[in-house]
Amino acid sequence: MAWGSALERREEFVRLARSAGGNFSELCRRFGVSRSNGYKWLCRYEAEGHAGLEERSRRPISSPAQTLASTEQHVLAVRRAHPAWGGRKIRRVLQDQGIAPPSASTITDILRRRGQLDGPRAGGRRDWVRFEHPEPNDLWQMDFKGHFALATGRCHPLTVLDDHSRYALEIGACDNERGETVKARLETVFKRYGRPRRILTDNGPPWGTAGSGQQHTPLTVWLLDLEISVGHGRAYHPQTQGKDERFHRTLKAEVLDGRRLDTLDQAQDAFDRWRDIYNAKRPHEALQMATPYTRYRMSPRSWPTVIDPPDYEPQATVRMVHDGGWISFKGRQFNCPKAFAGRRVALRPTNTDGVFDLCYRSYLLALVDLRHNTVETVLDVPERVSSMSPV
Repeated sequence: MAWGSALERREEFVRLARSAGGNFSELCRRFGVSRSNGYKWLCRYEAEGHAGLEERSRRPISSPAQTLASTEQHVLAVRRAHPAWGGRKIRRVLQDQGIAPPSASTITDILRRRGQLDGPRAGGRRDWVRFEHPEPNDLWQMDFKGHFALATGRCHPLTVLDDHSRYALEIGACDNERGETVKARLETVFKRYGRPRRILTDNGPPWGTAGSGQQHTPLTVWLLDLEISVGHGRAYHPQTQGKDERFHRTLKAEVLDGRRLDTLDQAQDAFDRWRDIYNAKRPHEALQMATPYTRYRMSPRSWPTVIDPPDYEPQATVRMVHDGGWISFKGRQFNCPKAFAGRRVALRPTNTDGVFDLCYRSYLLALVDLRHNTVETVLDVPERVSSMSPV
C-alpha cells in the first residue's frame, strides 16, 4: 500500500523518531530503512529542518510582517492554501512561520471583511466537552466515511484515528467495505505503527452485525487473536466515535468538497498528501493548537511473527464452537457467536452459582446461565475482561 511521497515518508519517520519513548531500531525496521540512513535523515532534519529532507535544498521563508496590509496578505495566503481553516489555526501557522500575528479574533475579522467566511455563525465561539484516553495507542477509532462517486465506481474512505493524539494512522481509498479489505489495510498499519490496545467501531459490517444479535465477525475475531480489544459504539449514537466523525467532516471540507477524483489512485494520493498536512501542519484546537504528531508515538506492541492458539488454564472448561454457532455444556446446547466456529472457547465459573463466563482467550463474550438455560451476550468486549487470563 502506498504511504505518500518519499519526502512525506521521511517527514513522518523523523516525527516518530523524535517522539519520547520510541525504539529507533524498531522504527527503522518498520519503515524499511537502515539505521545509518535513519540517522542521516534525523541529523539533516536537526541541522536544516524540513529542507534537510528534500532531494534538493530549499531556502526557508523568513522575515515577519510589520504592517497591517502585509499581515492581511499573510493571513489570506494561509486561508487560500487551506480554505477550511479559521482564525485560531491561521494564527498558529503564522507563529510557526516566524510572523508576529494578530489575535485570532482579528484574523477572523480580516476573513469576514474579505468575504472569506461562510454562514452566520462562522468564526463564532464553540463550547466543547472532550474526552480522551491518556496515552497514544490506548484506543484507536475506526470507521468508513460515506462513499463518494469516482469516474467509474465508488471510493469508500477507511479512516483510523488515535484517540489520544488525533493522529491519522490511515486514510485508505477502498473500493468496498468488506472485512478482508479492512484486514489488509490494518495489517499494513500495524506493521508500521504497532498494535493498539483497543479499537472502537460502530455496530455495522464488517466489524459488527447490527440487528442480528451477533456482535462478532471474522474481522473482530482476528483482532482478538492479535490481543486487540474490540469495542462497539451504541446503536444510533455516532457521537460515541465523535473524534472520527469530526475527522470525517474535516476530511470532507479540506479534501473532497469541490474536487473531482476519477480513480482510487487519485483519491489515495489526495488522502496521503492531506494526511501529512493534518498530522504535522494543521493546528488542532482540541490539542491547544498543537499538531497531532507532537502527541503521538508508535506503539511498542509490534506485529507478531506468530499468532499462538488460545491456551486456557487447567480449571477452565474448554469447548469447540460448532459451525452452527453453538457449544455443548452440562448436557445442554448454548448459542455462541458464529464467527468463533471451529475455535476453542472457555467456560469459567463466576461468583454466582450456575453462571459461567464464556470467554475467548481472556475476553468475555457472554454469560451462560444454567439456572435459566440462557446466554446473555456481552456487547462491549474490552469493558468486561475475564478476571482469569490464559496461561
